Order: sequence, then structure tokens, then C-alpha cells
Amino acid sequence: MRPSPQAHQRPDAAPKRTTIYDLATLIGTSPSAVSAVLNGTWKKRRISEALATRIKDMAQAQGYALNVQASLLRKERSHIIGMIVPKYDNRYFGAIAERFEAMARAHGLFPVITCTQRDPDLEWEAARALLSYQVDCLIATGATNPDRISDLCASAGVRVLNLDLPGSKATSITSDNHAGAYRLAQHIIHRVRADLDYQGPLLFIGGRASDHNTAERIRGFEDAHRDMGIDLPAHYIVPCDYEPERAEQALDALNMPVPPGLFVNSTISLEGVVRWLNKNMPDHSGRLRFGCFDYDAFAALLPDNVAMVEQDVDGMLKRLFEIIESPSDTHQHIRVPCLFKIT
Repeated sequence: MRPSPQAHQRPDAAPKRTTIYDLATLIGTSPSAVSAVLNGTWKKRRISEALATRIKDMAQAQGYALNVQASLLRKERSHIIGMIVPKYDNRYFGAIAERFEAMARAHGLFPVITCTQRDPDLEWEAARALLSYQVDCLIATGATNPDRISDLCASAGVRVLNLDLPGSKATSITSDNHAGAYRLAQHIIHRVRADLDYQGPLLFIGGRASDHNTAERIRGFEDAHRDMGIDLPAHYIVPCDYEPERAEQALDALNMPVPPGLFVNSTISLEGVVRWLNKNMPDHSGRLRFGCFDYDAFAALLPDNVAMVEQDVDGMLKRLFEIIESPSDTHQHIRVPCLFKIT
């Protein structure tokens, strides 16, 4: 028999209060299902009567009692807003965190932000911690599994919004990655044709193929080649993850010469590309053209850089706070146009 959450307590330790997460683990169901049964809304959720009975029986056996006072207090706004972000060492996510704080305070809210390093388990724990602070709303920025966080927030009766990466269970605000990539690819193609008399395909490097944003950028990259009548072999698309080292390794592993036109998927990948070029093609200046999806002021000064796509952080956050202040939420996916910068 599985030990109860109260088992193995030290004699002098205060007994641990059973939570809906404990009950969900014991029964083998979701915290949101436990919450729905205990607050009486399980029929609306189409939860079976058999499961509802099991949850009620387990709650009674574990000495769980719905804290009515806490439930009533939870209906009052705390004016705290939480955000998880995947990285701080990136100009884009750093800008999101900084401007989110300023805009939250301007809207009379107190922001709490935590970095989760693109770790799904850390995202989950961070979301649970923010819920314990009684946040009025949680912003999942660049989350690897936004729907899991949405389920967690639903079980706590807290609103959640997705930023940067979309989910299917909450409103999502992202950049228009396809349109930005399409325009960037076309611009690089025009430049390599005009400057270097190169008529072939570009090399796409960086990002993660399973990542929504990378997939949309690849789609824009492919559409730009198709519409300009350029054959694009599959091996010219190299989504080698985001770390600079991965970009270097991918370029080392290419079974062909590096083409004179490069589409770099992020400024993080660009760091690896520049390292590789300086090590393996020290005289490359003037012999290639590249563009990068994401903006960095220093990278814009590189001599062969012809354009950068800057994600409109202010525009995305403006839409975010409009939705936060709206009384209704229709679970839409909002795509904010990117800013195109010729360097």
C-alpha cells in the first residue's frame, strides 16, 4: 500500500496538510479534476461519477477539507502578476522581463518573475510557486509545455496567458515568425544575387525543429525560396538547437561548402556561426551575406550582416496587458508583426 502524505513525519514535526496535488497523485488523476470535484463543478467538466466518488472518498480518508475561508479570500485580487521566462542571457527575453516589470507597475500590478532555463520540470515548479503567491494572472513565456501550465492554473482558478510560444488551452501572443522569416530570407537572397552573383539556396542554421517558432521560421524560409524559384534541398536546413556550440558543430559536420548566403535563426546561434567563420574562414569578409532572426545592436555592426528581424516586444506586451484588462478571453492566437531592420 502506498504511504499517505502524512507518513514518515518526525514526531516533533507539524503534520503536512494534504493538498489537491497529493490527492491527484494518490488517485492517478489530474489536480484540475480533483479541484473540480471538491469545488462541485465536476459535472460541468464531464468527470465520471465513479471518479468523483473516488476523489471524495480519498479526500475524506486523507483528512482533506476544502478551506472555505481561503477560497473566499482567493476571490479577492492580490494585484500580483507572475511571469516565467526561459533565459535572461538573451537580449530578447531580457527585454521582455524588463519591460514587463515596468508595464505591470504602470497598470497597478506587482510583478514577480522567475527564470526556468527551458527546463519543463523547473517551469512546473516555478508555476506552482507563483500560484502559492496568489497571483492574479500567470504569464508563461517561452514555456516548453504551456498546456501543462494551463491545466495547473485552471485547477487553481488562476488566469494564464502564453507569450512567445503558443499553447492550445490559453490565449497566446507570439511574433509573426513566418512573415518575418519570409521577408528576411527574400532580402538575403536579393543581396547574394546582387553582391555575389549567387543564384543558389541559403543555409538555414539554428533553433529546434520541434519548437513552434523555429518551425514557423523554416516555413517562411521555404516559402521565400519557392516564390523566388529556387530549389531548396532538405540538407540546407540545419535546426541544430540554440547553443552557440551546436551551431559550430553543425557547420563542422556539413558535407558541403558553406554557401555565401546564411539565414541564422537567433542571435545565440549567430555567436557560434561567427566563431566558426573566424576560425575556419578568416578571410570571409566580403565573401558572404547573412541575416539573423532576432536583433542585437553589436551584431548589426558585423560587416556581412545585411538585415535583422527584431521581435516587437513592446507591441506584444501591449496586447498582453489589453487582454489582461479584458473581462473575457476567447483563447485566441495573436501574431504580432516583427520589425525588419536593414543593417
